[in-house]
Amino acid sequence: MTEARGPTILHVVVMGVSGCGKTTVAEALRDRLGLAFAEGDAYHPQANVDKMASGQPLTDDDRQPWLEALVAWTQEQEAEGKSTVLSCSALRRRYRDVLRGADPDTFFVHLHADFDVLAERMRHRAHFMPLSLLQSQFDTLEPLADGELGVQVDVMPPVDEVVAATEAAIRPRLP
Repeated sequence: MTEARGPTILHVVVMGVSGCGKTTVAEALRDRLGLAFAEGDAYHPQANVDKMASGQPLTDDDRQPWLEALVAWTQEQEAEGKSTVLSCSALRRRYRDVLRGADPDTFFVHLHADFDVLAERMRHRAHFMPLSLLQSQFDTLEPLADGELGVQVDVMPPVDEVVAATEAAIRPRLP
C-alpha cells in the first residue's frame, strides 16, 4: 500500500483590493520562504494600465489576458519545480478559478481592511491605480467562499504582524 504524498509545490496568491499591501506581503513571503515571486501588476497589458490610470475600471474581458499571463507564469515556475507567491487582486471567484488553472490547490491570502483605511493608504503612494477606482474594487470583491483554499488576514496591525499571520497560515502547507 502506498501512502498519499503531500504536495511538492505550493502556489500562493496574495489578493485583495488596491492599497491592502499585496506586494509588501508577497515580497516578504518570497524572502522568508524562498518562493518565486511575481508582481501581478507587471503582467497587465499596457492598455489595461492606461485604462486604469484614466480612472476607468477594467472589464472581465480586459482582465482575461492578464489572468492567463499569470497562469502561464505560475505554470512555468511549476515546471521548474518552484513554489510561488503572486500578488494579484483576484477580486472575483471566477478570476480565482482562472488562476487555479495552474494548480487546483492554489492557496489564496485575502488581505482585508475597511475602505477608509485603504483610501488613506492610497493617498500616500504613487501607483497607476487612482483612488477613484477603490470603490469599484470593493464593489467587485467577492470574498473567499466555502470550498476555496485560503485565509483572510486583517491588515490593520503593523505589517510585521500581517506578514507573520500570513506566514503562519502558509507554512503548514509548504512541501
